[in-house]
Amino acid sequence: MSLDSAAVRPDAIAEQLRADIIAQRDQPGSTITESAVAVRFGVARPTARLAIERLVAEGILRREAHQAARVPVLGRDDIIDLFEARAIIESAAVAALTTVPVTARGSGDSAADDIAFHRALVAGQSSPRLTRMHNLLLGEIELCIGQVHAEHLVSASDMAAQHQRILDALTAGDPASAARLTREHIEYARDALLERTTRG
Repeated sequence: MSLDSAAVRPDAIAEQLRADIIAQRDQPGSTITESAVAVRFGVARPTARLAIERLVAEGILRREAHQAARVPVLGRDDIIDLFEARAIIESAAVAALTTVPVTARGSGDSAADDIAFHRALVAGQSSPRLTRMHNLLLGEIELCIGQVHAEHLVSASDMAAQHQRILDALTAGDPASAARLTREHIEYARDALLERTTRG
């Protein structure tokens, strides 16, 4: 994908790279080099470097010193740890909600919808620190959600139904049940991903 270099900013390149990684067009373990990104988008290497550095900072990419960036390969222990941290943060955020976030929708048809739903739940509560904690994990969360959807590890209709049950509990004024349902929903995706990891 080559764009008008005068109009391309590092954040726009980063967003396109993110979309490709989440959709598994760039598979876990893939190398993302500055030169390849520069050629693809028709930009100078410093611009490509800035885009890659942004994704490294977010956890979407990893890079060791003097090496090209790579799409992370998350192992079983990584997934268990990430999803437990995610469940703690997101269930706490949902328990703290006093209203249903207007941007939260029940759809789980795509990775983008799924990610947007969870971001809206966390952003809807009042603690900026809790939001920052979630943002620190968001890159790896996006990687996992992308894999779950790209490989159809769960049913999109099941995901949408689980989202809706969380929203229904919040609408009914029962944030404790919504928090429990949030943890169960996260564990459902975790278990599907772990099963895929075990199968290889």
